[in-house]
Amino acid sequence: MGSSSGQSNGSYDLSFKILLIGDSGVGKSSLLVSFISASAEDLAPTIGVDFKIKLLTVGGKRLKLTIWDTEVPKGSYLDSERAVSREEGNTLAKELGCMFLECSSKTRENVEQCFKELALKLNFS
Repeated sequence: MGSSSGQSNGSYDLSFKILLIGDSGVGKSSLLVSFISASAEDLAPTIGVDFKIKLLTVGGKRLKLTIWDTEVPKGSYLDSERAVSREEGNTLAKELGCMFLECSSKTRENVEQCFKELALKLNFS
């Protein structure tokens, strides 16, 4: 699997729109910037809606991901106030027949893998 970023020039096999939804201040924008630019930075909350485009090659197909970042005004995330443990997340994912993967925009842990796994699921479903 290779990846590249940049604006669309029409040279892709499939196009997907992905919507990031969650409380304000939980790190959606930071996650998106981490994926698009491979940098980890804290950002101010999004006001309204923003989007970024990333081109990926996954499973031998060139994909265009248009990722929308939305703001839902509500609390903020602190690891000490974590609402769902890793074990609970894994258990629920297994019950629903879903994949469970945690990622961090601060450390970039699993950021690329998270979006690639999502793209694979979209591409082959």
